[in-house]
Amino acid sequence: MSFEESDIGGKIRRVIIPAMLPELHLEDVLRLRKPHPCGSYDWKVVRLGADIGLVCLGCGRKVLLPRRDLSRRLKKVISTADGGHDEN
Repeated sequence: MSFEESDIGGKIRRVIIPAMLPELHLEDVLRLRKPHPCGSYDWKVVRLGADIGLVCLGCGRKVLLPRRDLSRRLKKVISTADGGHDEN
C-alpha cells in the first residue's frame, strides 16, 4: 500500500492507494513469497472472484485467498493462460 498527499482547498489530505493485483486468468501460474509446507512456491489459479482459488503445484492442495492477501503474498506471475512467460 502506498500513500499520496494532495493539497485540496488549502488542506493536505493523505490518500491511501491500495496495492493493485495484476490481471489474473484461470490457469495462470503464480510464485508466492513464502513456500507451502510441501516446499513449493508455485501455484495455479483455478477460481476467480472475491477470493482467488489456488492449487499448489507441489502437492495439489487447494486454498482460497482473498484478493488483498494474494496481492501481498504474490512475488510474480510465472506464466499466463495465453502462453506468455514472465520468467526472469
